[in-house]
Amino acid sequence: MKIKEKELEGYVEELRKIADEMGAKVRFEKGDFKGGYCLLKESKVIVINKNATVQRKVTVLSTALKELGVDQVYLSPKQREFIESMFEEQ
Repeated sequence: MKIKEKELEGYVEELRKIADEMGAKVRFEKGDFKGGYCLLKESKVIVINKNATVQRKVTVLSTALKELGVDQVYLSPKQREFIESMFEEQ
């Protein structure tokens, strides 16, 4: 799925909102890491490298949402298709 960078920036925000609805906090941090989902003192946290490309941010968020069980949550067909396509590209 080929998407323009501007559109991807919008998807980062959309995916962040989905994560919030699922009870996960999304944090953008600096460091030498790729990012992903973890539990921190029983809190669901998705950590994303602040310096990562927009494509990488979207991929990390999509993967984390899959790990959190996004299949159990209502998403629009467009959102679900997008998450599936990002997950498959890894």
